[in-house]
Amino acid sequence: MAVKLRLVRVGKKKQPTYRVVAADARAPRNGRFIEILGTYEPRQEPSVVKIDNDRAVHWLKVGAQPTERVAKLLKISGAWELHTGEATEAVVPAASAKKSAKQLAREAEAAEATAEKASAVEESTEEAAAEEAPAADETEEASE
Repeated sequence: MAVKLRLVRVGKKKQPTYRVVAADARAPRNGRFIEILGTYEPRQEPSVVKIDNDRAVHWLKVGAQPTERVAKLLKISGAWELHTGEATEAVVPAASAKKSAKQLAREAEAAEATAEKASAVEESTEEAAAEEAPAADETEEASE
């Protein structure tokens, strides 16, 4: 029997949470499974990954094949490193990678606005300095 480590969707409509399970490859996605290995909650900030690394390593050693997403989750939890013995790079996604297009647009607008304010402040200080300089020249001429 071919065993896969994959995700089973649970949770309410529009609010998915997933179980990481060991299941027969022929079984449907949300169908029968052999063992629950952990959970994955992608809607939390940051995403929550809870995996029983000992059981996951056991299934990997007996030949279970993880799906692409489960392989990434195993790397995050450290189970993949325990199985292969190789040190992997930190796979934790950057917070900026999860930002929506609207959030990125707002941040860009805010950055432009602060840049404009900074340039306006610099111009006003330069003008004020220019106005003060001739006044200082006039006072020097008057004292002579």
